[in-house]
Amino acid sequence: MRLLMIIGVLCSVPFTNAVAQNSEAGQSLAVQICSRCHAVLRGEGVNPNPEPLPFRKIGRPLPFEDIANTPGVTEMALYAWLTSSHPTMPDIVLGKEELTNVVAYILSLRKNEP
Repeated sequence: MRLLMIIGVLCSVPFTNAVAQNSEAGQSLAVQICSRCHAVLRGEGVNPNPEPLPFRKIGRPLPFEDIANTPGVTEMALYAWLTSSHPTMPDIVLGKEELTNVVAYILSLRKNEP
């Protein structure tokens, strides 16, 4: 059932260059919601004092820059990650536009390839 829900969400989200979406709105939302645990701004590095999580910690939350520059991280992979449950992340429900904007923001943090 969960897989069908994820597929439904993925099929309803336009996969056309998320960076062209509103990455500024995504940054604003990331600062409001995600910065409790993640370093979300460019150059911010690892959040030295992430908010305690309600479960046994399995590692440190990655900075958004590191996520953006991880090999294999694509727009589709970010949509899938952000729409499924994980033991190391609270369930945050984003609307379709919010999701698109956060993905656009994360992808905007990619380093330019030489």
